[in-house]
Amino acid sequence: MDLSSVVGLILAFIALLTGMVLKGVNLSAFYNPAAILIIIFGTISAVTIAFPMKELKRVPKLFKNIFKETKLADDIEIIKMFSQWADLARREGLLALESKASEIEDPFLKNGLTLAIDGQNADYIRDVLTEEVEAMEERHASGALIFTQAGTYAPTLGVLGAVVGLIAALSDMNDIDKLGHAISAAFMATLLGIFTGYVLWHPFANKLKRKSALEVKQKRLMIEGILSVLEGEAPRVIEQKLSSYLTMEERRQISDESGAGGLGKES
Repeated sequence: MDLSSVVGLILAFIALLTGMVLKGVNLSAFYNPAAILIIIFGTISAVTIAFPMKELKRVPKLFKNIFKETKLADDIEIIKMFSQWADLARREGLLALESKASEIEDPFLKNGLTLAIDGQNADYIRDVLTEEVEAMEERHASGALIFTQAGTYAPTLGVLGAVVGLIAALSDMNDIDKLGHAISAAFMATLLGIFTGYVLWHPFANKLKRKSALEVKQKRLMIEGILSVLEGEAPRVIEQKLSSYLTMEERRQISDESGAGGLGKES
């Protein structure tokens, strides 16, 4: 489970509810069927109109991705692996990596290494793998866009809900107490629209974008690693090249290991 998504969601509701209580707002004000209908179902309706059903069918999976921890391989371990493969390929040739390819679980990495072993040239491998990354990136972007659009529609629907509520409130101004309650209920729609738009839908979209960016970065690292092994570069050179994908702390870690003889042994 992605703890940042869960914790963030809990904190958001705590902040909203606590703030309402401190301001003297009765939490029963949340029970506003009309506002919920306009905001929640209105947002769903708008998104349904905006996107084809093929993309909307992915929404349950997108929610799962938001709250499920993305399990990516450690970048340092990937660089270590390429360093070892480079050492083996320089000593015994690319065909010696066939046994390594059969052990790989990542389909993208396995496909790239297999292409290299099969004798495909570097330009062809780069084109094939890059197209795969771009296609994945486009799929991820279309999923995040659903939530981005929902975040755009919800606040506007909140204003619509408030207008509807004010029309109902101002239609009968004889009872001042009743009028105040009606106006309060009208603005509850605005609150729900802003809250769902900027605390739920837009952050959900950003989480999907960040997870996609991390996956894309790792796949680009894999592409460079595969091509470096194919071109017969020395393990130490590969480590230095791929370290550009790491943070400074991770670079120091891999540099320390290399200096200690744990990586980059050239034959």
